[in-house]
Amino acid sequence: MTLNTVALELVPPNLDRGPEQAHEKACEDADKVRRFAAEVGIEGRIRHILMPAMIAEDDDRPVEMKPKLDVLDFWKTIGPRLPGMSGLCTQVTAFSDEAALRGRLGDLTGAGIEGVVYVGVPRTMADGEGSGVPPTDALATFRADVANRGVILIPTRADEIGRFDFKCDRGATFGLTQLLYSDAIVPFLTEFAQHSDARPEILLSFGFVPTFENRVGLINWLIQDPGNAAVAAEQAFVRTLADSEPEQRRKLMLDLYKRVIDGVADLGFPLSIHLEATYGVSAAAFTTFAQMLDYWSPAAR
Repeated sequence: MTLNTVALELVPPNLDRGPEQAHEKACEDADKVRRFAAEVGIEGRIRHILMPAMIAEDDDRPVEMKPKLDVLDFWKTIGPRLPGMSGLCTQVTAFSDEAALRGRLGDLTGAGIEGVVYVGVPRTMADGEGSGVPPTDALATFRADVANRGVILIPTRADEIGRFDFKCDRGATFGLTQLLYSDAIVPFLTEFAQHSDARPEILLSFGFVPTFENRVGLINWLIQDPGNAAVAAEQAFVRTLADSEPEQRRKLMLDLYKRVIDGVADLGFPLSIHLEATYGVSAAAFTTFAQMLDYWSPAAR
């Protein structure tokens, strides 16, 4: 069964001011989602909340990484405030042994989280490092534990076709793309379809870029891949978006969305949409998302 969804990413709040404040912030964010969705006319269109389990990475992260409310606690807090929405999450596997990870997955699915994206080590470490279960092993080991098993898909990364095919063979049912600021996913999936019989669901990820991105640089940092010309072009597009007036910014994002949707719609992959406001949900982000979903949105199950 495919997810066939529009998923909105919500990051669990920081714990630096204590659990009570974190829970209050979680409730505020959930209420914002309902209010903004109603204001722009997409109430009922968002059917999943995607919650990332974040771990510390490079010291040069533009926004300091602070300890955050656990994904499970976050979902238990916001779920009742978001009727009609289900949960998805990412789960770092590389630092948990098999028994601990099986228990964690049971807790997540038992709480109503319908899909889990397996994530490995941060980019400061090499693939396969970590004392726990690599994502590719988790895909095979926990097939019976999680129905919707996801992996990260980065279409601009070298050798990604082989990586993604291997992950599908191990048991991935969907791929969550890195934030898309080009249509590189179109030739990637076109070539992938020629080399593999696998047709996993693809969650196409689009992120809102506010004006202050060029001052802070968090999105630029998240998508970086030094020496990769394709990513350098995406970073340049992010800078252009941040420098543009709101109406032009929405037009540029909508044009990209149309190129991606039109390019992949007939390749045979089930499609879902993942929307992200990297700096937090806002009315401006939802206005952009509404225009995109008006062009194309997965049909309701």
